[in-house]
Amino acid sequence: MQKSLKSEFLGITITSPLVLPAGVMGMAFSGFNISIENGAGIVTSKSLTLESRMGHKGPVVAEFEGGLLNCMGLCNPGIVDGLAEIDQFKKHSDIPVIASVFATNTEDFLKLTKHVNKSQTDFLELNLSCPNVFDEFGIPLAASQEEVHNIVKAVKQISTLPIIAKLSPNVYDIVSIAKAAEFAGADALCMINTVGPGMLIDTKIIKPVLYNKFGGLSGPCIKPIALKLIYQTYSAVDIPIIGMGGVTYGEDAIEMLMAGATVIGVGTAVHYRGIEVFNKINNEILEFMEENEYSSVKDIPKLEKLEM
Repeated sequence: MQKSLKSEFLGITITSPLVLPAGVMGMAFSGFNISIENGAGIVTSKSLTLESRMGHKGPVVAEFEGGLLNCMGLCNPGIVDGLAEIDQFKKHSDIPVIASVFATNTEDFLKLTKHVNKSQTDFLELNLSCPNVFDEFGIPLAASQEEVHNIVKAVKQISTLPIIAKLSPNVYDIVSIAKAAEFAGADALCMINTVGPGMLIDTKIIKPVLYNKFGGLSGPCIKPIALKLIYQTYSAVDIPIIGMGGVTYGEDAIEMLMAGATVIGVGTAVHYRGIEVFNKINNEILEFMEENEYSSVKDIPKLEKLEM
């Protein structure tokens, strides 16, 4: 029987369950295009802000044995120019696009949403996972149930697109944050963002490797954390999850699906296996399906949910 990678995410049929996450291939039309040519089923923009951002001074990325450490600083061209690249891409492709946006307060998230409403984007991702933004009580935005709920609820009232809430692993209880987002009207979740922050030291010059000293961890070292948090969240919510964090091979993607993800983000693996990684993982998923006699991705079983 013919094996199929076709999947469905928020009512849209996609050719592959693999998603290009925010920031991995930049913001240009060409970055989106090369990703879909190499097997991605959905592409995501960089997290766009109201005004352009230069990001942090370099070095901003460092490699270590278990993955990468980065402190990009949300560099992006700003919402207007970023959406123009998405609109250009959509003239040539029907592959779904997620516009990711970032702000530090509800008012700015609403302004960003109004821009996205006028674009050709398919989904709106709210990047709620920055550890460096705090509410009035000194709690990081990503860790505040109240802030996450209020932002998602406000955006839901004006958005013309399905809303994806991107969550941080760097919280005490990610399930409570996820449920707050779902209760406020989020249509899906994206998890996890980078772990940390952490740091590396250059022992020859006795300085941190990254100019900004600290950065978020990504890559194979965070996969066990991602799987655990996705599984816990899948057991507690009824909305789909974009699962990501350390997916490098087809086996990793299968684990994500079994943990409860509907589709899978592939980011740092582009560094390790090249942009061809999407097709490579697609083929590895198909091999797994062939070996285990699954005809479609949706036939791959999930773990039994935790008793909450």
